[in-house]
Amino acid sequence: MKFTYLAIDISAIIVPLIASFHPRIRYYQQWGMAFTSLLISGLLFIIWDIYFTHAGVWGFNQDYLLGMQLFNLPVEEILFFLCIPYACMFSYHCLLTLWPHASVPRQAANYISWLLISGGLITAIAFYNNSYTCATFLLLVLFILYVRKKSWTGQFYLCYGIMLLPFVIINGILTGSWIAAPIVWYNSNEIIGLRLLTIPIEDVFYGLILIGSQVALYEGFQKNRRIAPLTPI
Repeated sequence: MKFTYLAIDISAIIVPLIASFHPRIRYYQQWGMAFTSLLISGLLFIIWDIYFTHAGVWGFNQDYLLGMQLFNLPVEEILFFLCIPYACMFSYHCLLTLWPHASVPRQAANYISWLLISGGLITAIAFYNNSYTCATFLLLVLFILYVRKKSWTGQFYLCYGIMLLPFVIINGILTGSWIAAPIVWYNSNEIIGLRLLTIPIEDVFYGLILIGSQVALYEGFQKNRRIAPLTPI
């Protein structure tokens, strides 16, 4: 039982890591940009995680942890911000590589963006006393305002929609679905209380921002590499 959270981390990354060397995918060739994106975004979210853990917004069930901590977080939680995003970024790379034209249509993506912006703003205002809810939806609004006109937004929306199934499985286990008690618990005073299975609805949008920020960085690095000037001989 002490290895439960670690097992979730490993199970999320093991197949994408091995498949990164598949000759049709070759994700390992993008590791420089991918890991830079993961580290930059992951560091910001770990800081958020440290603060919210200290504030009692959420916490961790020691029955499912090894007991090792870093910056007052379980080491498994730190690994979460490497393993899960890696698997998600791998999925995004596969979509671009194997189905380059697969995307949410531009007009539909624009509707989704404005729905997220307006819904996020209303939710943040309505639940301003709930710190996780308010912070998540305010950040969602800012993030979508930034990416809504990007050429890759439709592809990201499609990919994240596909990833919601494994998201429900992994986050469901973390929050107590199919096991005796949650690995990660939430302070009911800091969330809306609406849940998908045992998953606070805020987590769906938290995940969108987490993965979306890494995609934005990754795409930015890709663009800069394509337009980098030639070095004079």
